Amino acid sequence: MAIGTPFHARTAPLCSSHAWRRWSGYHVASSYGDFVPPEYAAIRNAAAVIDVSPLYKYEVSGADAAALLDRVVTHHVARMAPGQVLYTPWCDRDGKVRQEGTVFRLDEERFLLHAAEPAGAWVGESARGLRVAIEDRSRALAALAIQGPTSRDLLGALADDGEIAALRFFRLRETRLGGVPAIVSRTGYTGDLGFEVWVDAQSALALWDALAAEGRRFGLTPCGLLALDIARLEAGFVLVNVDYVSVETARVRGDAVSPYVLGLGWAVKLDKGPFTGREALAAEKRNGTSRRVVGLEVPWPPIETLYLGQAGMMPDLPLLACRDPVPVYAPSTGRQIGRATTRVWSTLLKKYVAIATVDDEWAAPGTEVSLEMTVHWQRRTVPARVAATPFFRPDRARA
Repeated sequence: MAIGTPFHARTAPLCSSHAWRRWSGYHVASSYGDFVPPEYAAIRNAAAVIDVSPLYKYEVSGADAAALLDRVVTHHVARMAPGQVLYTPWCDRDGKVRQEGTVFRLDEERFLLHAAEPAGAWVGESARGLRVAIEDRSRALAALAIQGPTSRDLLGALADDGEIAALRFFRLRETRLGGVPAIVSRTGYTGDLGFEVWVDAQSALALWDALAAEGRRFGLTPCGLLALDIARLEAGFVLVNVDYVSVETARVRGDAVSPYVLGLGWAVKLDKGPFTGREALAAEKRNGTSRRVVGLEVPWPPIETLYLGQAGMMPDLPLLACRDPVPVYAPSTGRQIGRATTRVWSTLLKKYVAIATVDDEWAAPGTEVSLEMTVHWQRRTVPARVAATPFFRPDRARA
């Protein structure tokens, strides 16, 4: 049975929609109100607070902590400085992605690994013979994402040390927010200026109250997962078991993907010591891959023609991120060359955009493809164009 997160006593009264989603055994709001656009607007125009406590969190400590993580993930952990954050995938022995997440280096011998799905058993199996301790802190740590243009000013007003304004992208610091000890990281899943705040579960309500009191003048708005899904799609961020299938859950081995398929080759450091999947990934880098995850953009005129001209209907595009996969075809032959896994009409960009997996020969930006659309119960296609992601990245995101 799902339970509330450490913030549930505050989020439940605010969730007038009663729209809850189960995530890793917790209830988290899909949306707080009946309409998602105001919550999405807070991400892009003010500040949104998003409960991300269900993330799995593992503390890895000891003399060999860096060596263990370097054995597990594809990125180079030993080079991290204290206070640095890495985004990285981790793979099986065949170089297929189990999932991806972030690594925090708290000090020389202490790290936090965050993941959307359980990862403790895999890390533990890789720790044999190493001087390391692994602690599952998933329930002990609560987490909030504070995202949006005013997020830095809000947290700066709450922080005791006055250093939030100087916190660089993918860096962290331990501080106090409204008197509550917390880790603040310059990270997030929206592609906008934002932070994530990590706090002991017993201090969660005190943190929420401090944020709520100070947040009024910064437009702080509770935001659910539906709005977050739109923002992460605009940012071009993939979601495990939606935009790609984890090798741990793939029903068919061919569904599993490598970091190169996901566009995460930059996070594969073949020049470091041995790590799980290294040989397979080195071979794939030499030989190339057969698929790629790409962005798609669909121009408006063909959509209008399809709906108004052929069906006599007003266009009806998803205003929430739609996760029902639809085929992508070669426009000349009609052969299926991939699938779009998440798509939405972006009210910000005024574009119909999608994340898709396509055959490698169709993956270059600017390539013309066809996307399936169902109009009045009939399957049709519209022209689409492969586009580089992110679809949206304001300068403030990394400034």
